[in-house]
Amino acid sequence: MPYLAENPVLDNSDRQCTFLTVKLSNKGRYAVRALFDIAFYNDGKPTQVKDIAERQDIPPRFLEQIFQDLKRAGLVGSKRGPSGGYNLQMPASQVRVGGILRVTEGPITLTEAAEGAEAVREPSVPERRPQVSARDVTENVFGDLSTRIEACLDGVCLQDMCDQAEKAGLRRPGAARYQYVI
Repeated sequence: MPYLAENPVLDNSDRQCTFLTVKLSNKGRYAVRALFDIAFYNDGKPTQVKDIAERQDIPPRFLEQIFQDLKRAGLVGSKRGPSGGYNLQMPASQVRVGGILRVTEGPITLTEAAEGAEAVREPSVPERRPQVSARDVTENVFGDLSTRIEACLDGVCLQDMCDQAEKAGLRRPGAARYQYVI
């Protein structure tokens, strides 16, 4: 873990805060990989956890937990039986990486949670221009960066990942393969 993520910093003399680490957990990464696997290898149709776990090198028990979160969020459905498994609830072109990460990681933000959204003004104080601090400026920058990161993650869907995999030469099972025999 980076040095800054572990050590508190005093922005104001009376307030302690820490830097937030921008890193995806395994849960978020595995969720994206698992949904990509369903979209790419099975066209969004039911896929068994053991098959996904094997192809993506994800612990099956952890994958089951992840799928429960994804199911509650409506991203996947499940079907029991020998031809069952988890399937996408919508076309791969509508499943965004940002949406998957919000389900598994929570809100995508680089800023601290607002404490008391609006400052209370004393009635006896005359109207004047609010004092802007260095902290306000940096929080605005981090807020803008959060918006850009979120837009970037929302700009990529599972279909984009499938298209990229095909361009890279990744083969789907059952794809036509030619054998030349002389």
